[in-house]
Formats: sequence, structure tokens, C-alpha cells
Amino acid sequence: MIGLKNKVTIHHVAQKAGVSKSTVSQFLNGRYDYMGEETKKRIAQVIKELNYQPNEIARSLKRKTTSTIGVIVANILHSFSTQVIRSIENFFHEHGISTIICNADDKPEKELHYIQTLLSKQVDGLIVIPMVENAKRYNQLIKKKYPIVFLDRMIEQVPTESILLDNERAAELAINHLIESGYRNISILSPPVKAGITPRIERVNGYKKALEAHTIPVRQELIRHADFAKMQETLEQLFSIETPPDAIFAGNDLTLIEILTYLKRNNLKIGKDVGIVTIDEVDYAPFFKPSLTTLKQPTFDMGRKAAEILLAKIRNEPMKGEKIIRYQAELIVRSSSTPKNYKSNTIV
Repeated sequence: MIGLKNKVTIHHVAQKAGVSKSTVSQFLNGRYDYMGEETKKRIAQVIKELNYQPNEIARSLKRKTTSTIGVIVANILHSFSTQVIRSIENFFHEHGISTIICNADDKPEKELHYIQTLLSKQVDGLIVIPMVENAKRYNQLIKKKYPIVFLDRMIEQVPTESILLDNERAAELAINHLIESGYRNISILSPPVKAGITPRIERVNGYKKALEAHTIPVRQELIRHADFAKMQETLEQLFSIETPPDAIFAGNDLTLIEILTYLKRNNLKIGKDVGIVTIDEVDYAPFFKPSLTTLKQPTFDMGRKAAEILLAKIRNEPMKGEKIIRYQAELIVRSSSTPKNYKSNTIV
């Protein structure tokens, strides 16, 4: 009988199950392909009877793995971030791997802090929405063959797998749709465009390409970027120009909220006075009145793909295919981009 004050060890399990400590260790690590069913059942029963709790830290040091990965997102408030996190966490849970989530707030120093924190916890790999300011640190890790996968952004000087949207094509879809609906003075609004923030750069490029393809002049005064604290001021300036926009392409879901707030406060009717298309299929898009036209990112597919690649890297499996993997957005047309001057009263 093991006393209550005595800690149950692998030795106790092995002794009661009538097997070696090595056999119990193999069972705990899932290496029992050649282990008899009766032996597996007996070990499992003894573990349950003795309420044996393996020392995960000791096991991880021995295996040189912690069965934990880290995820660092730029801004957890974005619907994109929460959806890809859910997908990543689901995938690794299926594989018995825990996930630690960190929010960097688009601050390079905070991102670097979390990189160091996660490394100190010996996580087996990282999925990151990266900032170019930390490229040197990422390259140091990659040189040491540490598993890293980028999501939503890529850094040209960091040679690792990157999963992201075809942002130029997505923006072209949005602008083409607005033009076909009769809009001509189309604005794009997003947070500040900075080096390394791939989606913002590429979406502006796609916006310009679409206008040029329709021989519509690119008006710099319709291209606006601002921190969220200054979005309302920026929108005020935008609608004060001589020829204000008759449609807006919102660069992300948080920008959309700022636009909707401004239009409501100024009694501008969505889909009539101002057409709207936004990146990200926000939960309220179908129910908002009028309903919102969106570009849906395949977030769950993107998150799962990043997780699959990271797991393969952790397992030292040979990597095949392209380093940069892009997904296509789906345009979901609703009432906020109704053809200009459409007079129906049935819009919802």
C-alpha cells in the first residue's frame, strides 16, 4: 500500500502492473504499436487506480518537447485573429498539444517580449502574425532550425512558410463590384500602412489596380489611413473634400465599425448615400440594416494550414511546396453595395 503522503511514481505503476518502467514510459508517450492489448489495459487501469500524474516537465526535458506551441497575434480584437486562433487551437488539441496565445498589440517590443517568454517556456514552435522590426530575431531562430510559421503577413527577408490572403485580388474584387454597381468616387480606409504589414500594402495596390483597369483616376485624397483613435477625424476630413466618396472599401473589421459610426452620426444612408464593402465576414454582417457586403477570408482553413505546417516542422518532416501560400476571398454581396441610385424600399 502506498501511503497518502508518498508521491506515486512511474516505479509504483510499473511494479503494480508487472511491467518494466520502460514499458510504462512507452505507454505514456504513445509508443505502444507493438504492445499487447492486455498490457495496455493493465497499465491504464493501474494509472487510474493509483491516480498517477506524470511529471510533464521531466518528461518534456527527456523528450526535448513540451507538447505546447505558441501563437502571437498582432491584435486579438480582429475577427480574423479570433477565428484563426480557434482553428489553430482545435487542430493542436486534436493532436494532444496545448496552445499559448499572446497578443502583441502591433507593438514590436511587445512581440519580441512574447517571443522570448514563449521560448523560455520551451514551446515546440511558433505561429506568428509577425512584425518586420523583429526580422533579425526570427532569422536567428530559423538558422537554428526552430519551427516558425507566419500567418496573415510575410517578411521577405525571413525565409519561412507564410499563410495569407491574396490581398490584391480581394481588393480588386471589392472595387470591381462597386464600380459595376455604379460607384466612381471610391475611397479606401485602413489603419496606417507600415513596412511589413502585408495586407494593408497589398490591399491598397489592389484598389489602385482595379481603378486603373476601369480607367478611373486614382485620387490620393480618397486613400486614407489612420489610427483608430483618429478615424472619426479622418472620416470628417474625407467627407469634407470637394468631391467626397460615394463608396468606401473598409480595410478591416475594426475600420468598418468606425465607418458605420460616422455614417450613422451624420445621417448618411448606407447603400444609398454611401456604398460599403469590407474585408472580413463579421458576425453581424447579414443582420445589420442594411446588410453588409463583405469579403470573407477562409480563416479556419488558413489557421489549420498554418497548424499543419508547424506540426510537420516540429516532427522534422520534409517540407514540400511553396513557401508562400495564398488563399482567395469570397465576395458576399448584400445591400450595403446596392447599385447606386437603386430605389427599392425592400432593402434589408
